Amino acid sequence: MKEQQPFRPFVPPNMQMREFTLRALLLGLVMTVILGAANAYLGLRAGITIAATYPAAVIGMAVLRTVNGSILEENIARTAGSIGESVAAGAIFTLPAFLISGAWASFNPKDAYWKSTALMVVGSIIGVLFVSLVRRVMVEDPDLPFPESVAASEIHKAGRRGAEAAKFLFYNLGLGAVIQFLAEIQLFANDKDFIIRVGQLGKSVVKLGSPRQALTAGGVTLASGPTVSPAYIGVGYIIGPELASLNFAGGVLAWGFLVPLLIFFLGPQLQLFLPAGSTDGSWIGLINAVWRYIVRPIAVGGMMTGAAYTLFRMRNGLFDGLRRAVSDLSAPKEPQETSRTEQYMSSKVVFGLIAVMFGFMIALYIYLSHQVLGGVVAAIVMLIIAFFFAAVSGYLVGTIGSTNNPISGLTLTTLIIAALLMVSLGVSGPGGVAVVLGVAAVGCVSSAVAGELLQDFKVGYILGGTPRRIQMAELIAVVVASAAMYWPLYILQAANIKGGGIGFGDPKLSAPQAGLMATLAQGIVGGDMPWPLVVVGVLFGVVMIMGRVKSPMLVAVGMYLPINTTFAIFLGGVFRWITDTRRKRAGFNEGQQARVENVGILIASGLIAGEALMGLVIATFRFMEWPLPKIFAEPSYLIGCLVILGLAVLLVRLPLSKAGSPDEPAPPVAMM
Repeated sequence: MKEQQPFRPFVPPNMQMREFTLRALLLGLVMTVILGAANAYLGLRAGITIAATYPAAVIGMAVLRTVNGSILEENIARTAGSIGESVAAGAIFTLPAFLISGAWASFNPKDAYWKSTALMVVGSIIGVLFVSLVRRVMVEDPDLPFPESVAASEIHKAGRRGAEAAKFLFYNLGLGAVIQFLAEIQLFANDKDFIIRVGQLGKSVVKLGSPRQALTAGGVTLASGPTVSPAYIGVGYIIGPELASLNFAGGVLAWGFLVPLLIFFLGPQLQLFLPAGSTDGSWIGLINAVWRYIVRPIAVGGMMTGAAYTLFRMRNGLFDGLRRAVSDLSAPKEPQETSRTEQYMSSKVVFGLIAVMFGFMIALYIYLSHQVLGGVVAAIVMLIIAFFFAAVSGYLVGTIGSTNNPISGLTLTTLIIAALLMVSLGVSGPGGVAVVLGVAAVGCVSSAVAGELLQDFKVGYILGGTPRRIQMAELIAVVVASAAMYWPLYILQAANIKGGGIGFGDPKLSAPQAGLMATLAQGIVGGDMPWPLVVVGVLFGVVMIMGRVKSPMLVAVGMYLPINTTFAIFLGGVFRWITDTRRKRAGFNEGQQARVENVGILIASGLIAGEALMGLVIATFRFMEWPLPKIFAEPSYLIGCLVILGLAVLLVRLPLSKAGSPDEPAPPVAMM
């Protein structure tokens, strides 16, 4: 039997090449802050984040090639630039929950900045350190395909093609920003709500009347046109028609079934089941209150079932990841390697830093819980969970990629374990909720960073990068990203309040995962969870599983989000379906189909990043109370629909026009 040949990286181990340079690191740090902030914006509004690996790879190549940068410098820039997305995911999934749950009275910088930053720094550094312990056994495992790592490495190796790809990304980044700005200055209306009255069509019902009037009004509900949002449409295009349809199905179920059904049978009597002051006496106020206080808890139950089911389906991978991590730690120490591609941070340094982080965790959790025993137990639980979930997250990334890594499911598991332990120790009240959310925050950031770093390790392994330099770049990048990530959250929250919203949890700043974490922490520790509604949601999730729904979690998230958000995401999925259908009918070969897909994903990524960055700029203007001009006092939604039509043409025709010649080699597919 022929002996298997050793793996040979793209850059040979004996070749010396510029790698960890100041320009590559600074470029990566700029990208990690910008891409992380863009993901924070998108995640708070739509509950979805996008992979930053591919935009970071394209931007890094485009910039560094102008100064004759090496491929290993590009890898360092992409490595540092993509990690901000993971820190942002951990931040948006958990930090708003402290405010939503009442554990923190304020999100102002003097009250929340240092606590937010401490949680993110500890979690991200722990994630880097723990995944470093299992790096070799997973990166060199031939059974782990690492699909996104392979795609990213092929993009780097594609050479000069990076400049052309950057064109699609940057041009559409500008387009997304312009559209968002024009909506802000009211050239067009970016959404439109309609009250639908089935019983008395055309009759205006302003104030709530008697139960009889409610019954004759029929199933009153609030319908919305899709938000004119390049970001939402781009998200739908990337996730594809099937997942976008599932997400929209949740919105239709909430707004087209549950809300009108409840109002039809109960009408004004619903106010007896709603918090005082939650409605203003109008139908539209009642509709929104029913969705917020009745339908959303049902969606929370559905998300719990969806998260548990996701972990159950991956149980073999989870246990295998744990087994590999433990076996690697117990393996005998190997002699020191001198090869450049085998140089990585020593175990003594790793364990020493873990001990330091453990001390910080104890101090932080004692402060949050106001109990020494509770803080120490929380830190011990966090250390154990963080290690195992770092291995689990890394294994899942190696199997399905970081985009599909179920971080929310891992965080949910962490939160439940921590909450039950705190209750058993007698920790309750806001301090108990705070320490439970603190454990979840560190665990969430740790798992997200661990998965992303292992993906970066694999890219470096393929390209011939130096592991120790990748670790150094990641440690610097996560600290910078953690120090900066509070500010986009604070600006968006403060701007939403100044714009008449309620901050986190507002329809324009939904933060669905954070809302879920807050509800669970309050329900288990504080006893404020509406358990009957949550149980209904749990059973509804079971029904979806029995009905073989592909993603019960996505349906539940669709119920949790405003209907105009899920509608816009659905349209993006429809545009992707049209593009894919026309691509197949055109008879393109494999190479042409890959080029069409690459261009479409880069266009969508640019639209998402453009709107997100302009959204942060606009939020800054609101925060500083700098007025922007208004073109129309009552802008037309019809113009907004024309904008959506233009985006449809862009996302369908431009990718198809870039199919190229059948004789050109197939490019790597930028899997998202």
